[in-house]
Amino acid sequence: MRGMHLSPDDSLLTHIVDDLAERGWSRQRLFLPESLTGELARECRKRAAEGELAPAGVGRGAAQEVREGIRGDHIQWLEPGQSASCDQYLELMDSLRQALNRGLFLGLEDFESHFALYPPGAFYRRHVDRFQDDDKRMVSAVVYLNDHWLPEQGGQLRMFPEGGGVLDVLPVGGSLAVFLSGDMPHEVLPASRERLSLTGWFRRRGNEPF
Repeated sequence: MRGMHLSPDDSLLTHIVDDLAERGWSRQRLFLPESLTGELARECRKRAAEGELAPAGVGRGAAQEVREGIRGDHIQWLEPGQSASCDQYLELMDSLRQALNRGLFLGLEDFESHFALYPPGAFYRRHVDRFQDDDKRMVSAVVYLNDHWLPEQGGQLRMFPEGGGVLDVLPVGGSLAVFLSGDMPHEVLPASRERLSLTGWFRRRGNEPF
């Protein structure tokens, strides 16, 4: 399988950087190749069938707890070397990290990501992605793995941009939503079918004391 590294000058990546600079979010309808989208979806379902995806918690560290009234997804964090398709995805996202650093001078050092499976009817209440006591997360990125998604099936990512209004993003396979982690309140609306994604965060070095 060929690698997925892109130059920081790639037009797809520069469009994302320009969008973030201009408005704080970007939506790309064709980000992943169809073949890789399918492979990642199969990997997510395989892990779910093997019981490797666990109910997601709210908060972090010792204060984290599962609260189904706030979020209902099941997740598993990615680690390099687990599968060829995951490694291709991580390589592509590292290309985006480099482009973001080059264009926006964010000082992003790494990328963390997990599979997220929302059973039918599951949701995630409105929130922001940066913890109050941890400012490492700078840019959020969600890649969708759902084939033949229809608007009437729901499951939108609903963002609330600064200045008012709402922006709904359908979880169509191969598409990408990117936004500034600390500045974009958002929620996941319930869907009538299983909803798969890879959710991740580009992180800088935090301000915690050494």
